[in-house]
Amino acid sequence: MPKKRSGGGLSPMQQAAKFLGVSVLAGAVMAGIALPAAGALGLAAKGSVKGFDEIPANLKSPQLSQRTTILDSQGQQIATVYSRDRTVVDLKDISPYMQKAIVAIEDARFYKHGAIDLKGVLRALNKNAQEGGVAQGASTLTQQLVKNYFIEEAGDDPTKVAEATQQTLGRKVKELKYAIQIEEKLGKKKILENYLNITFFGEQAYGVEAASQRYFSKHARDLDLQESALLAGIVQSPSRYDPVNDEAEATKRRNVVLQRMAELGDISQEEAAAAEQKPLGLHPSQPKNGCITAVRGAGFFCDYVRDVVLNDPVFGTTKAARAKLWNKGGLTIRTTLDPKAQESVQASVRNHVYKSDPVATAATIVEPGTGKILAMGQSRPYGFGTNETQINLSVNSDMGGGAGYQGGSTFKPIVAAAAVEGGKPPTQKYPSPYEMPYPSPVQECDGKVWRNDPHNPAKLTNENESEHGPMGMKEATAKSVNTYYVQLISDIGICPVTQMAKKMGVQRADGRAMDQAPSIALGTQEVSPLTMANAYATFAARGMYCTPIAIESITQRTGTEEKSLEVPKSTCSRAMSEKTADTVSTLLKGVVEDGTGQEAGLGDRPSAGKTGTTDERYAAWFVGYTPNMAGAVWVGDPQHKRKMIDITIHGVTHDKVFGGEVPGPIWRDMMAGALEGKPVEDFNLVDIPDDNKGDGRGKGHGGTDGGKNGDSTGGIGGLIGGLTDGGTADGGTTGDTTGGAFPTPTFSLPGNFIQGQGNGGNGNGNGFGGQRG
Repeated sequence: MPKKRSGGGLSPMQQAAKFLGVSVLAGAVMAGIALPAAGALGLAAKGSVKGFDEIPANLKSPQLSQRTTILDSQGQQIATVYSRDRTVVDLKDISPYMQKAIVAIEDARFYKHGAIDLKGVLRALNKNAQEGGVAQGASTLTQQLVKNYFIEEAGDDPTKVAEATQQTLGRKVKELKYAIQIEEKLGKKKILENYLNITFFGEQAYGVEAASQRYFSKHARDLDLQESALLAGIVQSPSRYDPVNDEAEATKRRNVVLQRMAELGDISQEEAAAAEQKPLGLHPSQPKNGCITAVRGAGFFCDYVRDVVLNDPVFGTTKAARAKLWNKGGLTIRTTLDPKAQESVQASVRNHVYKSDPVATAATIVEPGTGKILAMGQSRPYGFGTNETQINLSVNSDMGGGAGYQGGSTFKPIVAAAAVEGGKPPTQKYPSPYEMPYPSPVQECDGKVWRNDPHNPAKLTNENESEHGPMGMKEATAKSVNTYYVQLISDIGICPVTQMAKKMGVQRADGRAMDQAPSIALGTQEVSPLTMANAYATFAARGMYCTPIAIESITQRTGTEEKSLEVPKSTCSRAMSEKTADTVSTLLKGVVEDGTGQEAGLGDRPSAGKTGTTDERYAAWFVGYTPNMAGAVWVGDPQHKRKMIDITIHGVTHDKVFGGEVPGPIWRDMMAGALEGKPVEDFNLVDIPDDNKGDGRGKGHGGTDGGKNGDSTGGIGGLIGGLTDGGTADGGTTGDTTGGAFPTPTFSLPGNFIQGQGNGGNGNGNGFGGQRG
């Protein structure tokens, strides 16, 4: 038995014999083309090689993976993403020096032989036998191209890549047959073009155009002699000859290529000598890949676009098909992102919340009536470093977000819409005491009934003892009175509310079904800013709900051809009548003008919205809109651990954070910038009589939130299942103040009242201080 070398490898004679076997096999393959019977007989030894004639006749050139460019609505680049950084170019756009250099060093007889170079095989065999190893290969450019096809088709699957590169006779025979087919079908120029576009040049660069940009920051058509020689030399071993990390080794290899070009007569010896004396001349550009490169803080929006492609069936019926489309790239995706709105969101976020603050903020703007996402940003940047994250705080968990945040009193307008749509007038009055047990029984969906425990009933309070009725919907909404809204949902039932929420696209961020409990009136369900912005856009669009969209169009480049792809379209449906939507807009305009949301006002531009602060102050919200745009701002701890009590945000210390105090100004500033230059439009308002005309309770109110404009949230404790807080007191700044201190509301928890999960309740009340007429 022949002996192996001490290192475990084959002896020189064994290596030569093995190489000779492959060479003879190559000859047999060539014979097999002419004599199929001989091919079939000679290639099935020991079952290791399929019969040559059984190999599929047609090898389809794979669509080469290329970079994908994501644009905003104005056509400006947001980011470039790719599985493999590649830009396919025509041969005429590749420097002649580059074409000659790659042929010289990889396959000098390229234009003289067919798919298989028998002379090269024999030469390599002789050289390797003399060297006692495999010093020289015999693969032609065409064979290398086929091998790269196999690798390209394998994508990023390590198992498939291993199969595509395994050193077996079966793979080699397959490669040889396809090489013959390609040689006949494409011709030399096209083979060279394809090879230069598919080959890996190191440093994340696939294809000569990407390599030229990576190492020299120029197009492949502009490469000079020494630059071309450098790139051609890298191909054999991209890691060993990497000029960025080993300039000396790369220089030696470049000079080898130059000498080979001179030997073949591609250049003169003088040209080679002159080029060898020149420095490498590197002018590298950093490889830029992924949403981390996005401009204007749009990294999270970029990620959202990616998730749309990977999840929407319009891009493929299976997850694997959609992933393949994304990884292949070559896409130009024009999105709905409005650059002015995006810049305004990021500027407002920066001006109100530091990325190092103990809490974060996320904000989203959408366009009513179209569902277009115009802006999406947050205070903690996209990244991997300290105070950075890759979790999109604006969206649901299935689109790269977290589990969401309790929406607090921002849910109350949905209850109001359900009530008005069902026939309740906005003048509907309830006693609305400061403290009360949850009314029982309350009708759920499917004929079920929610009941409070008669022996130990759950109770709730408003934030301030001065907050009590009787009062109608207008005053209760402006003051965000919890006891009013719990009485309202108890009156109309839970089902109309959850059905209205569904029509408005409101769903839990974690994908679970919405709880059937009266506490949902106060915002106990975890939602995302995008969900709430788009829901309020329904009010702005006078009752028309449109599903959110992020993509306007996509073109895909395949080689030199481009085609348009189908993209998801927004689906619009009527969620409520125009009158109902106009009624809610009238209510919410009062919140901004006279209620808890005064600090969010846009001056002369009409706006409407609602504050929200959850129990224990884990989250605070402002969600609002104009007829042009709708936006949502959330502030809180993404981990649901830090209460916003005695906290410093952007250098400002807050005893307690309210929805009108921190989120409100963020919303105001981002919307003001986004709407700059847009027409000033008004709502279609309805007449809602003042609740307190003639009852001696004038409308005078205090100045600002929590001693300012009064959006404070009391607590009914960390109720398991998420009950909401009491109302909000307002320590007024003018006249007699009846707001004053913030009491700690109390409640009792019956044994049967455990519903859902959460950090406690949500709610956002507002009490008006000031003179009483």
